[in-house]
Amino acid sequence: MTATNQGVLEGTPYVRGSASAILLAANLELSFWGGVNPKTGEVIDRFHPLSGRLLRDTIVAIPSGRGSCGGSIIMMELILNGLGPKAFIFERREEIITLGIFVADEFFKATAPVVTVGRDNFQKILGWNGQTVHILNNLVSLNPLHVDPTKDLTHPEDNLDNLGIELSDFDRATLAGVYGEAAKVSMKVIIRQAHMMGARCLMDVSQAHVDGAWYGPASVAFGKKLRDWGGKFQVPTTINSLNVDQKRWRALGIETDFGAACDELTEAFTDMGGKISFTCAPYLLDSAPQKGDPIAWGESNAVIYANSVLGARTLKNPNMLECLIALTGRAPMAGVYLDENRLAEVWIKVTQPPFIDDSYWPILGYSLGAVASNRIPVITGLENLRPSVDDFKAFSAAFATASSAAMFHMVGLTPEAPTLESTCSNSQALESIDSTFADLKACWEEFNSGSVARKVDLISFGNPHFSFKEIKKVAELCEGRTKHRDVKIMVTCGRAQYSLAAQAGYVAQLEAFGTQFLTDTCWCSIEEPVIPKQAEVIMTNSGKYIHYGPGLTGRQFCFGSLDMCIHAACSGWTTGEPPLWLRLLQIVV
Repeated sequence: MTATNQGVLEGTPYVRGSASAILLAANLELSFWGGVNPKTGEVIDRFHPLSGRLLRDTIVAIPSGRGSCGGSIIMMELILNGLGPKAFIFERREEIITLGIFVADEFFKATAPVVTVGRDNFQKILGWNGQTVHILNNLVSLNPLHVDPTKDLTHPEDNLDNLGIELSDFDRATLAGVYGEAAKVSMKVIIRQAHMMGARCLMDVSQAHVDGAWYGPASVAFGKKLRDWGGKFQVPTTINSLNVDQKRWRALGIETDFGAACDELTEAFTDMGGKISFTCAPYLLDSAPQKGDPIAWGESNAVIYANSVLGARTLKNPNMLECLIALTGRAPMAGVYLDENRLAEVWIKVTQPPFIDDSYWPILGYSLGAVASNRIPVITGLENLRPSVDDFKAFSAAFATASSAAMFHMVGLTPEAPTLESTCSNSQALESIDSTFADLKACWEEFNSGSVARKVDLISFGNPHFSFKEIKKVAELCEGRTKHRDVKIMVTCGRAQYSLAAQAGYVAQLEAFGTQFLTDTCWCSIEEPVIPKQAEVIMTNSGKYIHYGPGLTGRQFCFGSLDMCIHAACSGWTTGEPPLWLRLLQIVV
């Protein structure tokens, strides 16, 4: 990125076009899913400096996206709803939000310019916040920009041969429509994404996990277009959690129009060959991939878990891209598919507490995700711990919420990190950062809006979906105790884990205690009336839901371990006291 003599900044355009509007700028990444309301265009991430601002008819400048892969669908919804920004300025290449624009362009002929400007000039642009900014393809200026009639204005994306991607005979045949319209349009978007990611060619994948949930009218139109165009998944494909419990939504009081729209969209994805799993934790399924397997998964926590804990290989696919990959079996050979892009970029040193409980992993994941930002971290200091599948699940979800990186390494604990040296080309050259007690305490305070006692109305478990072992653990914690009559407990989980827990008798035991189970859906999609209107304070053990929940539900939130949550369920109150491990860590340091 350079500045011309006329004071015009020149960048890299990933979606060309022109726009002029008031600049809305912040020096913090934003997840559009959970962070922006697609029905209003308001920023609802209550931890973000743009919280409460409307994106409509602005030019948005942020370093990049972060968090949920679902931001791409929210971007598409905003464009088609007429509530989105006129253009984007990013500090660095941004793949999630931009993919939503690619899809809107190819499927619905609606678009918005996207230009990246680099670190130094992004800092200059932050100083333009609130002023009218002008964009023309690769140019950004405070002054109006005029088309130079001597310049070639042809968009490279208009001719995919100009993008420099080496295509196989299959790829070219797909582009020519040999395998149908759905595969053809899917391939066009995949190639544009590959170009943005710097890929030289495409590659085969062995399985996919796609998001077939409802985000608004555009997501329904997207799924139905692909189905009606004759789309069929070319690799084994599971479906992410839905917006409703498909078996129970009518009994739960869900509005008929909404429930029917969710069923209609689900049908489109199953018609294309999607397997009914309806879980945001596909790593708990029997079909989970092995180390080194090339896959195409959506859902941020699943991507982080697959890459980091299983050692499989998947891009942090923006939602919809993993669907398009499943329809062709082809993915950009880029990102963490490649060995060199799985190396650690920052070394985070952790001081292990003398004692931990299950609340440690979401707090640690969220804190370290914020430190890592867009860099892959290698984490040391935890070698004496033995995190379970559920611990890794909680860490991965929280890490994915705060970071835009596609994976992490934990020395001695994750498959590609037997030693520090194995995760990087030169450990001495890595920037090292100490994770301190103050960082973890600050995260606890952020999760709980300060350590204060408060009345609790609803306990939320299962973001990501609860496992059989977590259901068993909660059943053990509830044994011999009585739930407070004014507190509601809800657990979301996949059908497979629910079936195992039901067979073992834990579902019946917890239902007798007063717990409600929902399958197919997850907390990120649950609203009233499933969440009782009178419920003002929700307590959760999830580092992901504690971040997104306030904006999604408008409720107050507090956080705690499984044991702390069950104590609150029985007493009706949370004490606000930090967990024992955090208090002990303060003494140690």
